[in-house]
Amino acid sequence: MALCQDLGMDLAKKPLTTTSFALLGLLALRPWTTYQLAQQVQRGLGWFWPRTQRKLYDEPKHLVEAGLATAAQQHTGRRPRIMYAITEDGRAALRSWLDGPSTPPSLEFEAMVRVFFADGGTLAQLRATLGEVEMTATARVGELRDMITAAAEGPYEFAGRLPINALALRFHLDHQQLVADWARWASEQTSTWRTPTDPGRWDWRSALD
Repeated sequence: MALCQDLGMDLAKKPLTTTSFALLGLLALRPWTTYQLAQQVQRGLGWFWPRTQRKLYDEPKHLVEAGLATAAQQHTGRRPRIMYAITEDGRAALRSWLDGPSTPPSLEFEAMVRVFFADGGTLAQLRATLGEVEMTATARVGELRDMITAAAEGPYEFAGRLPINALALRFHLDHQQLVADWARWASEQTSTWRTPTDPGRWDWRSALD
Protein backbone atom coordinates (compact mmCIF):
# COMPACT_ATOMS: atom_id res chain seq x y z
CA MET A 1 0.00 0.00 0.00
CA ALA A 2 2.94 2.35 0.64
CA LEU A 3 3.77 2.61 -3.06
CA CYS A 4 0.18 3.52 -3.96
CA GLN A 5 0.12 6.12 -1.18
CA ASP A 6 3.39 7.63 -2.39
CA LEU A 7 2.07 7.79 -5.94
CA GLY A 8 -1.12 9.41 -4.72
CA MET A 9 0.94 12.06 -2.89
CA ASP A 10 3.03 12.73 -6.00
CA LEU A 11 -0.16 13.25 -8.00
CA ALA A 12 -2.06 15.33 -5.49
CA LYS A 13 -3.99 17.13 -8.22
CA LYS A 14 -5.26 13.88 -9.70
CA PRO A 15 -4.79 10.81 -7.48
CA LEU A 16 -4.97 7.27 -8.76
CA THR A 17 -8.45 5.77 -8.86
CA THR A 18 -9.94 2.32 -9.26
CA THR A 19 -10.19 3.07 -12.97
CA SER A 20 -6.46 3.80 -13.01
CA PHE A 21 -5.74 0.37 -11.60
CA ALA A 22 -8.30 -1.29 -13.87
CA LEU A 23 -6.40 0.02 -16.88
CA LEU A 24 -3.12 -1.06 -15.31
CA GLY A 25 -4.61 -4.53 -14.98
CA LEU A 26 -5.36 -4.56 -18.71
CA LEU A 27 -1.92 -3.21 -19.56
CA ALA A 28 -0.39 -5.99 -17.47
CA LEU A 29 -1.83 -8.42 -20.03
CA ARG A 30 -0.39 -6.70 -23.11
CA PRO A 31 0.09 -3.25 -24.68
CA TRP A 32 -3.05 -1.52 -25.97
CA THR A 33 -4.06 1.64 -27.78
CA THR A 34 -6.48 3.99 -26.04
CA TYR A 35 -9.28 2.76 -28.28
CA GLN A 36 -8.48 -0.88 -27.49
CA LEU A 37 -8.40 -0.14 -23.76
CA ALA A 38 -11.81 1.53 -23.94
CA GLN A 39 -13.22 -1.41 -25.91
CA GLN A 40 -11.87 -3.93 -23.42
CA VAL A 41 -13.30 -2.00 -20.48
CA GLN A 42 -16.72 -1.70 -22.10
CA ARG A 43 -16.74 -5.37 -23.12
CA GLY A 44 -15.57 -6.88 -19.83
CA LEU A 45 -15.28 -4.43 -16.94
CA GLY A 46 -18.31 -2.49 -18.11
CA TRP A 47 -20.55 -5.15 -16.58
CA PHE A 48 -19.49 -4.09 -13.10
CA TRP A 49 -17.40 -0.91 -13.54
CA PRO A 50 -19.10 1.27 -16.20
CA ARG A 51 -17.19 4.38 -17.19
CA THR A 52 -17.65 7.07 -19.80
CA GLN A 53 -15.55 7.02 -22.98
CA ARG A 54 -14.02 10.38 -22.03
CA LYS A 55 -12.79 9.02 -18.71
CA LEU A 56 -11.26 5.98 -20.40
CA TYR A 57 -9.53 8.07 -23.05
CA ASP A 58 -8.00 10.47 -20.51
CA GLU A 59 -6.78 7.92 -17.98
CA PRO A 60 -3.89 6.35 -19.99
CA LYS A 61 -2.23 9.78 -20.25
CA HIS A 62 -2.46 10.08 -16.48
CA LEU A 63 -0.76 6.71 -16.06
CA VAL A 64 2.09 7.87 -18.30
CA GLU A 65 2.47 11.07 -16.28
CA ALA A 66 2.65 8.92 -13.13
CA GLY A 67 5.40 6.76 -14.60
CA LEU A 68 3.17 3.69 -14.49
CA ALA A 69 2.86 3.31 -18.26
CA THR A 70 4.73 4.31 -21.40
CA ALA A 71 3.32 5.72 -24.62
CA ALA A 72 4.91 5.02 -28.01
CA GLN A 73 3.68 6.23 -31.37
CA GLN A 74 3.18 3.58 -34.03
CA HIS A 75 1.83 3.66 -37.57
CA THR A 76 -0.77 1.42 -39.17
CA GLY A 77 -0.42 2.40 -42.80
CA ARG A 78 -0.44 6.19 -42.73
CA ARG A 79 -2.50 6.40 -39.58
CA PRO A 80 -0.53 7.06 -36.36
CA ARG A 81 -1.61 5.53 -33.09
CA ILE A 82 -0.35 5.60 -29.52
CA MET A 83 0.41 2.24 -27.93
CA TYR A 84 0.46 2.11 -24.13
CA ALA A 85 2.47 -0.43 -22.12
CA ILE A 86 2.88 -0.98 -18.39
CA THR A 87 6.15 -0.18 -16.61
CA GLU A 88 7.74 -2.06 -13.72
CA ASP A 89 6.50 0.69 -11.40
CA GLY A 90 3.05 0.12 -12.86
CA ARG A 91 3.19 -3.60 -12.11
CA ALA A 92 4.36 -2.86 -8.57
CA ALA A 93 1.52 -0.34 -8.08
CA LEU A 94 -1.01 -2.88 -9.34
CA ARG A 95 0.27 -5.57 -6.95
CA SER A 96 0.16 -3.09 -4.06
CA TRP A 97 -3.39 -2.05 -4.91
CA LEU A 98 -4.54 -5.68 -5.05
CA ASP A 99 -3.27 -6.08 -1.50
CA GLY A 100 -5.60 -3.39 -0.16
CA PRO A 101 -9.27 -3.45 0.92
CA SER A 102 -12.13 -2.78 -1.49
CA THR A 103 -14.94 -0.29 -1.03
CA PRO A 104 -18.42 -1.82 -0.56
CA PRO A 105 -20.38 -2.46 -3.78
CA SER A 106 -22.87 0.12 -5.00
CA LEU A 107 -25.81 -0.28 -7.35
CA GLU A 108 -26.98 2.13 -10.07
CA PHE A 109 -30.35 0.93 -11.32
CA GLU A 110 -32.62 3.56 -12.88
CA ALA A 111 -35.58 1.23 -13.27
CA MET A 112 -35.54 0.60 -9.51
CA VAL A 113 -35.80 4.35 -8.93
CA ARG A 114 -38.88 4.33 -11.16
CA VAL A 115 -40.33 1.43 -9.15
CA PHE A 116 -39.56 3.22 -5.90
CA PHE A 117 -41.60 6.23 -7.01
CA ALA A 118 -44.26 4.30 -8.93
CA ASP A 119 -46.97 5.76 -6.68
CA GLY A 120 -46.52 8.99 -8.62
CA GLY A 121 -47.72 7.35 -11.82
CA THR A 122 -50.03 4.62 -13.08
CA LEU A 123 -50.11 0.87 -12.64
CA ALA A 124 -49.56 0.49 -16.37
CA GLN A 125 -46.33 2.48 -16.09
CA LEU A 126 -45.12 0.31 -13.21
CA ARG A 127 -45.87 -2.90 -15.10
CA ALA A 128 -44.16 -1.55 -18.21
CA THR A 129 -41.04 -0.79 -16.18
CA LEU A 130 -41.02 -4.28 -14.68
CA GLY A 131 -41.50 -5.85 -18.10
CA GLU A 132 -38.59 -3.86 -19.49
CA VAL A 133 -36.38 -4.90 -16.58
CA GLU A 134 -37.14 -8.59 -17.14
CA MET A 135 -36.59 -8.34 -20.89
CA THR A 136 -33.28 -6.50 -20.54
CA ALA A 137 -31.91 -8.83 -17.87
CA THR A 138 -32.92 -11.92 -19.85
CA ALA A 139 -31.19 -10.50 -22.94
CA ARG A 140 -28.05 -9.83 -20.92
CA VAL A 141 -28.02 -13.42 -19.69
CA GLY A 142 -28.13 -14.49 -23.33
CA GLU A 143 -25.29 -12.10 -24.17
CA LEU A 144 -23.17 -13.54 -21.39
CA ARG A 145 -23.91 -17.08 -22.54
CA ASP A 146 -22.77 -16.13 -26.05
CA MET A 147 -19.53 -14.74 -24.61
CA ILE A 148 -18.95 -17.98 -22.70
CA THR A 149 -19.57 -20.09 -25.79
CA ALA A 150 -17.22 -17.96 -27.89
CA ALA A 151 -14.46 -18.21 -25.29
CA ALA A 152 -14.89 -21.96 -24.89
CA GLU A 153 -14.89 -22.68 -28.60
CA GLY A 154 -12.00 -20.28 -29.26
CA PRO A 155 -9.64 -19.12 -30.39
CA TYR A 156 -9.42 -16.79 -27.40
CA GLU A 157 -6.35 -14.58 -26.94
CA PHE A 158 -6.39 -14.79 -23.15
CA ALA A 159 -7.35 -18.45 -22.74
CA GLY A 160 -5.08 -18.65 -19.69
CA ARG A 161 -7.38 -16.21 -17.90
CA LEU A 162 -10.54 -18.26 -18.37
CA PRO A 163 -10.59 -19.53 -14.74
CA ILE A 164 -10.50 -15.91 -13.47
CA ASN A 165 -13.05 -14.85 -16.08
CA ALA A 166 -15.34 -17.69 -14.97
CA LEU A 167 -15.49 -16.29 -11.44
CA ALA A 168 -16.69 -12.92 -12.74
CA LEU A 169 -19.01 -14.45 -15.33
CA ARG A 170 -20.72 -16.60 -12.69
CA PHE A 171 -21.50 -13.45 -10.70
CA HIS A 172 -22.84 -11.64 -13.77
CA LEU A 173 -25.01 -14.59 -14.76
CA ASP A 174 -26.47 -14.95 -11.27
CA HIS A 175 -26.99 -11.21 -10.91
CA GLN A 176 -28.81 -10.79 -14.22
CA GLN A 177 -30.92 -13.90 -13.57
CA LEU A 178 -31.82 -12.53 -10.13
CA VAL A 179 -32.94 -9.25 -11.71
CA ALA A 180 -35.03 -11.10 -14.31
CA ASP A 181 -36.60 -13.36 -11.67
CA TRP A 182 -37.35 -10.41 -9.40
CA ALA A 183 -39.01 -8.44 -12.20
CA ARG A 184 -41.14 -11.45 -13.13
CA TRP A 185 -42.11 -11.95 -9.49
CA ALA A 186 -42.97 -8.27 -9.04
CA SER A 187 -45.13 -8.32 -12.17
CA GLU A 188 -47.01 -11.32 -10.82
CA GLN A 189 -47.47 -9.66 -7.43
CA THR A 190 -48.93 -6.49 -8.94
CA SER A 191 -51.27 -8.35 -11.28
CA THR A 192 -54.18 -7.94 -8.83
CA TRP A 193 -53.38 -4.38 -7.75
CA ARG A 194 -55.90 -1.64 -8.55
CA THR A 195 -53.37 1.19 -8.58
CA PRO A 196 -49.79 1.66 -7.28
CA THR A 197 -51.30 3.00 -4.05
CA ASP A 198 -54.15 0.48 -3.83
CA PRO A 199 -52.89 -3.13 -3.91
CA GLY A 200 -56.28 -4.50 -2.86
CA ARG A 201 -55.92 -7.49 -0.55
CA TRP A 202 -52.25 -8.05 -1.41
CA ASP A 203 -50.26 -8.60 1.79
CA TRP A 204 -46.91 -6.79 1.64
CA ARG A 205 -45.68 -8.55 4.83
CA SER A 206 -46.11 -11.97 3.27
CA ALA A 207 -44.17 -10.81 0.24
CA LEU A 208 -41.17 -10.11 2.47
CA ASP A 209 -41.23 -13.39 4.41
